Amino acid sequence: MGVSMSAPEKGISVVTVDFPPVNALPVRGWFALAEAVRAAGRDPEVRCVVLAAEGRGFNAGVDIKEIQAAGQEAVIGANQGCAEAFAAVYECETPVIAAVHGFCLGGGIGLAGNADAIVASDDASFGLPELDRGALGAATHLARLVPQHLMRALYYTSRTASAAELHAHGSVWRVVPRAQLRAAALELAREIAAKDGRLLRMAKAAINGIDPVDVRRSYRFEQGFTFEANLSGLADRVRDTFGKEGA
Repeated sequence: MGVSMSAPEKGISVVTVDFPPVNALPVRGWFALAEAVRAAGRDPEVRCVVLAAEGRGFNAGVDIKEIQAAGQEAVIGANQGCAEAFAAVYECETPVIAAVHGFCLGGGIGLAGNADAIVASDDASFGLPELDRGALGAATHLARLVPQHLMRALYYTSRTASAAELHAHGSVWRVVPRAQLRAAALELAREIAAKDGRLLRMAKAAINGIDPVDVRRSYRFEQGFTFEANLSGLADRVRDTFGKEGA
């Protein structure tokens, strides 16, 4: 359980997240993920990073139970941890491929939305249930996956979009059966890793440099409203209904 790294092929590093039962990451998990992705990107032998997960789904966001138990300290830690993990993916010196299966919710959108490419299984779904959980954030990253008006509708309703829908919008590279997901992600990673390593790093820096949105700053702006909701007590009232029948 936790965050692990492997090197299945030359030039490729796989960072795998495993926090049963649903990959809702505790504070320490977000920081561990950030550290692993940055370490992979710093390795001069690595030319592509694959971000994957074990279990039922890719990522279910933050560990709500930890926040309910630890209060403000956990809220601050989760916000800082998410910001670092999302930034680590975006700022990774080499391209990052997100291999998404099952659910990709909340913080999962921050990770996938900041990746350079997404390969998804045909059972994957993407969404931000933040309003149902007393939080705000990651609209910055959802806006990188779907058009503006769809992003707003998904955000306000907490609905999800399928991998097929995102493929139609051009944000998912390929949709495959779940059993083929890892192989498909490695196939794309292998094609990328065949390029010159130094030139790939230059390309990543160049593409980030022309991005119209500063994703780190934009996400931190969103998080300010999460803090406001917490300070006002509104977030606690909404979170207290999380997981309860009829909520």
